[in-house]
Amino acid sequence: MAAVRRGVPRAEVTEQFMVSLATLKRWLKQWRAQGDLSMKPVPGRPAVKTRGLAAALPARLATHADATLAEQCTWWYAVSGLEVSPSTMSRALTRLDWTRKKRRGQRASATRPSATPGARRR
Repeated sequence: MAAVRRGVPRAEVTEQFMVSLATLKRWLKQWRAQGDLSMKPVPGRPAVKTRGLAAALPARLATHADATLAEQCTWWYAVSGLEVSPSTMSRALTRLDWTRKKRRGQRASATRPSATPGARRR
C-alpha cells in the first residue's frame, strides 16, 4: 500500500510484488473501506464433526497408538456419536504431527522375495 500511496504506477507494483492487478485492486478497496489489510474470517460454518477430536485424540493415541484409521473412526463414533471418514481421521492425526509407524515387535510382511536380489531366474 505504501508503494501505491507514494505514486508508484500499479503495473510496477504488481510486477515488483508479483501479484495480479485484480489482487492489488481488491487490497486497495479493502484498505479504503476498513483502513487495514487484516484477514477476513473463513466463510462457512465451523466444523461440527471434528470439534472435539483434536482435544480427545492425544489421550486415545497414548493408549491405542497402533489402532488403524478405521478403528480410530469407530472409537470416535462411540465417544461422540459423530461419524468421520478415515480421510478426516488421517487429517486430524496429521495436524497433531502423529506418525503412524508400525510396532517394532510386529512380524514382517508375508510377501518376501523368493530369491536373493540379482539372482537369475530359470
